[in-house]
Amino acid sequence: MSNKIKSEIEKILKQAGVTGKIKLSAPPNPEMGDLSFACFDLAKKTGKSPAEIAKDLETSFRHHDVITPRCRVEAKKSDKINRLLEKATTIGPYLNFFLNASVLAEEILPTVLKKKNKYGESPPRPKEKILIEYPSNNTHKEVHVGHLRIACVGNALVKLFEATGAKVLPVNYINDFGVHVAKCLWGLRKFHSKEKPPQNKQRWLGKIYTEASRYLEEHLENKEEVKEILRLLERHDKKIWKIFCQTRGWSLKGFDAIFKELGVKHKVAFFEKDVKDLGQKMIDELLKRKIAEVGEGGAIIVDLKKYGLDVALVRKSNGSGLYLTSDLGLAKVKAKKFPNVTASINLTGAEQSFYFKQLFKILELSGFKYQMSHVACELVDLPEGKMSSRAGRVILYEVLRDEAIKNATEETQKRHLDWPRKKIAATAKALALGALKFSMVKVGPGQGITFNIKEAVSFDGFTGPYLQYSVARIESIFKKANQSKPNKCETGKCHAGKSKSDQFMAGQLWAGKIDFSLLNAPEEKNLILTISRLEEIIASAALNKDPSVLAKYLYDLAQIFSNFYENCPVLQAENVGLKAARLALAKAVKIVLEKGLGILGVPILKEM
Repeated sequence: MSNKIKSEIEKILKQAGVTGKIKLSAPPNPEMGDLSFACFDLAKKTGKSPAEIAKDLETSFRHHDVITPRCRVEAKKSDKINRLLEKATTIGPYLNFFLNASVLAEEILPTVLKKKNKYGESPPRPKEKILIEYPSNNTHKEVHVGHLRIACVGNALVKLFEATGAKVLPVNYINDFGVHVAKCLWGLRKFHSKEKPPQNKQRWLGKIYTEASRYLEEHLENKEEVKEILRLLERHDKKIWKIFCQTRGWSLKGFDAIFKELGVKHKVAFFEKDVKDLGQKMIDELLKRKIAEVGEGGAIIVDLKKYGLDVALVRKSNGSGLYLTSDLGLAKVKAKKFPNVTASINLTGAEQSFYFKQLFKILELSGFKYQMSHVACELVDLPEGKMSSRAGRVILYEVLRDEAIKNATEETQKRHLDWPRKKIAATAKALALGALKFSMVKVGPGQGITFNIKEAVSFDGFTGPYLQYSVARIESIFKKANQSKPNKCETGKCHAGKSKSDQFMAGQLWAGKIDFSLLNAPEEKNLILTISRLEEIIASAALNKDPSVLAKYLYDLAQIFSNFYENCPVLQAENVGLKAARLALAKAVKIVLEKGLGILGVPILKEM
């Protein structure tokens, strides 16, 4: 809702005697009103019931004309806000406000059309700098759908926080060292030393890791060989280090290609091999400061039991580091690289939630002052059960992408027999990526996903392709509108090269001022109210670190637009003025849909 509209309603409430912070929300049903004020807090202050207070406020408005009666609306057309509020009614403890549809349209739509893709954004907050770390993938392993989810959620959070005005610093921390690397190198030397690497080397390494993990579970006698490789790696043995650097490079090159396809961009990537030694030094500092202590067998621990976080092992008894050791070193490197960060957000799988609680507490005890939080992404499972890299039961991102493209290609070919192959291929890839990305963010990160590719690529329901189609559908309306107007506007300027909606709005029909007050049908009002909520939806999604808030809003908006289009003729409107106003409303919906889909990383299609 427009901040201007909300502030005016807040003034109305204050005139009626309401004190303290006023919070307005949308009722669950449009028939209840357009904005609602809950009277629970006032009840606590006065001793009356919330329902009594709501009724008193309604009576006060009626008797003292706090809300301008509709019968006097025409007398004050120059004052939009005075004409905005039609009435206030109570339902139990809630005071519900009904807004004038015409004034709402005059207030909201010109702003949307003027701001375009900047609509919904909050003013800049240059002092707020947020570090977002994702997807924290491992070299020498395959990229599966679980990584896809973290990447998509991370991308969305970056854009959500940017839209709220914050400075965002996206980074990645790649685990390129440790037991998983040793297992992969052991498998490479034992089973594939004579083979020529295939074109997709990153994926090949992942298969070797899976193969080695399975073999080692059945042949325990070979585990010492893996430990020896790990020891050689830690000593930077020339022979094994050369193989490590080569295979690490293969993995990173593969990651770069996938990240580019998914739109993942980082300011910088940190690597475990570069921070683990610094982590060991930090452990020594923790010992000196008595934050850490020597535990059983000589291992170094941090006792966090008084915080309800058990005991954290930060160094093994043999002196080797662990993930915690490296993460402590990473924190120091990040703090040096980005000294003015106000908040740091880590995205990983939900199984690491407790681990991050321990890490953040140790960092807090060490003196790190900025806000630290963890977004735990629950696992993406197959219909037949839980995924596992070691067991090889995973959906690989590339396999999933190719399957989605295949489905989208078949569907596009059915709809457009006359399209050239190149156009079909480009459209199918955009649809496939839209389907995959949206399916990863439409559910809150804390909820698990059982991934079903048939549902994800469907053109119906709560899917990416449905929202892509909604945008294309609006664009087709403007295409039809342009077929019935001159190519040049009254100024004689040509508008070729612009989108269909921009062409039409620059055309002859739009030469005069659009009369937004003509938009007073219930379907139009509901659509405008929904459009007006974009900024608060973006803010809510960022605050809760949950892109699904925005995904659900976009789906609702698309459905509300569909209802509007069915009940309010656009191209066959009663007159030219109403046609212009409804086309402007459609344009505003398109702007909001494109803005939201852009934040979620879903490609926009003008034609489907």
